[in-house]
Amino acid sequence: MLSIPHVWALLVESLADRVVAPTLAALHLTGLSDDPHDIAASLLIATLQLGIIGVIFRPLESLWPAERWEHRRLARIDFHYTWTMLVGVFPLFSFLVLTPLANLLGGGQAGEDAHIGLRYLWPWLDRHPLALFALYYLAYDFTYYWMHRVQHWMPWWWAMHSMHHSQRQLSCWANDRSNYLDGALQSFVLAGVGVAFGIAADEFAWLMLLGELVQNFSHANVRIGFGPVLEKVFVDPKFHRLHHMVVDPERPDLHNCNFGQVLAIWDVLFGTALYGEPVRPTGVADPMVDRDNALGFVALQVEGLRRFWGAVRRREGWAPGEVAFGEDYRPIPVRHVPVPRLEETEADPS
Repeated sequence: MLSIPHVWALLVESLADRVVAPTLAALHLTGLSDDPHDIAASLLIATLQLGIIGVIFRPLESLWPAERWEHRRLARIDFHYTWTMLVGVFPLFSFLVLTPLANLLGGGQAGEDAHIGLRYLWPWLDRHPLALFALYYLAYDFTYYWMHRVQHWMPWWWAMHSMHHSQRQLSCWANDRSNYLDGALQSFVLAGVGVAFGIAADEFAWLMLLGELVQNFSHANVRIGFGPVLEKVFVDPKFHRLHHMVVDPERPDLHNCNFGQVLAIWDVLFGTALYGEPVRPTGVADPMVDRDNALGFVALQVEGLRRFWGAVRRREGWAPGEVAFGEDYRPIPVRHVPVPRLEETEADPS
């Protein structure tokens, strides 16, 4: 009788030999990319993630929705972003850019072959994988928390990250709704943590699966929480949904909360945790960003880059603080934007 690890190994072997290796050879990328078996494993992990989202998380949205929508039209584009990101964009970027870079720095190989990294400097960790995982994931999630705060704090980065927040129908597919340049910057930052720990490519893929699944669930349109104790440790859908709320003119700083990816402890420790609020509409109050909801797959990427270029080339784009965007994509501090403009979020621009 075949075991699950054996079946998995056979699937990886078959995909690597029949699809990945021939494709890399045809594109003349064999010497520039990582092991075809690692790429095949990453693609299978992405397929597994898509299956879990579709078979488990999506039905939960129908059973216990936080909001009831007449239709899911706005959420459809996020489904397309999810499968293209997981099956195409992320593996391509990871194995053709990040992995060779890690190997060049000496941190791409695990165990005795590693030249840098905490597991190389502290061999005890190599013999205790659970301890290595715990330390790595704490560092990874801590880095994500502060990076996420910078994405909201620095106008030129918010110009791209705002695309993720413009969705009014927050769903289990929304996690991978992002500008590709924003995603690339995130990947460089977070991959640096992996290099520092000497995490191998296959390990990184499985760790990413864990983090991504938690985020897929935390974005789901479900009225589910983890209870008064666990919600202080882990991010649940009720917690993360408040991070995506539309600005409240009566309490304009309320939405600057709940930045954690998997662990809520960072928000608790650094005073950005928010609990006990009722279900609120999601999206953005800035009309220039809210109009993302009228755009298609490619146009959405282009619009994010236009906002980025409008911010990064101007002094205002480097002045920390919350901003909206003018018609010329100039960042405008929200304190200078009339409140009625920020409240114009009800009309559907399409």
